[in-house]
Amino acid sequence: MTLVFKLLSLLPLWLLHGLGWMLGWLAFLGSRVYRRRFLDNVRLAGIGAMGWRSAVGEAGKMVVELPRLWQGAPVAVQWQGQEHIDAALARACGMVFLTPHLGCFEVTAQAYAARYGCAGHPMTVLFRPPRQAWLRDWVVASRARPGLMTAPTTLAGVKQLIKALKQGHSVGLLPDQVPPAGLGVWLPFFGRDAYTMTLSARLALQTGAVVLVAWGERLSWGQGYVVHVAPLGAALAGSVEQAALQINRAMETLVLQSPGQYLWGYARYKQPRDML
Repeated sequence: MTLVFKLLSLLPLWLLHGLGWMLGWLAFLGSRVYRRRFLDNVRLAGIGAMGWRSAVGEAGKMVVELPRLWQGAPVAVQWQGQEHIDAALARACGMVFLTPHLGCFEVTAQAYAARYGCAGHPMTVLFRPPRQAWLRDWVVASRARPGLMTAPTTLAGVKQLIKALKQGHSVGLLPDQVPPAGLGVWLPFFGRDAYTMTLSARLALQTGAVVLVAWGERLSWGQGYVVHVAPLGAALAGSVEQAALQINRAMETLVLQSPGQYLWGYARYKQPRDML
């Protein structure tokens, strides 16, 4: 597997995205379970065919671009809204970046690390490590880079995030990811109850960190990515549950702006599993 990743990392991004587009459609047409979940999620959001068709290929691109992002040469990245980061850094306060399963969420953390992390403002991202020890170590090593650290979805990982924010650093989370049992509440997401992470709300409320929304738009024909950054909007409600619902609604708004790059096949409404 590592050899395959290394070979793929040498390919140009346009070729990887072309292969990924085909993989996405093969998975969509070949798996009834995946296709049903994908279309069910699309219907819940009220997205027409013109809005979701490109998301089929984008899901495949997300998989095949990983070798290049983890082990290959740097990719072209543009920024939109970086002034919100600059303003927070000027205030010397921590930042909570919320990135849904939209576009290339790997590149958002990498781009931040390259631009800000290496300049003394590191980011710690929450991720769910694979259960296999050899694969877990390899994934962590592949994602590691200057200015970017990872925290597992465990109590130790949560403490790591809190410590980073109290030091004035940044953390990144996928708020539409199903958290382990005991770390979420059931709240509406596109009209259906989904087990929703409360960690992002707790981190912001507990530390007073600035909350920003960020996502990596995948440009066509391997031209690279655009990292979009924007404020969450209104200040978070004082109640953790209300704040989590507020975040859900913000993620819905963001997804509806670019439905063709959302990971509609993600099992958003599944039951949570036990904490590692």
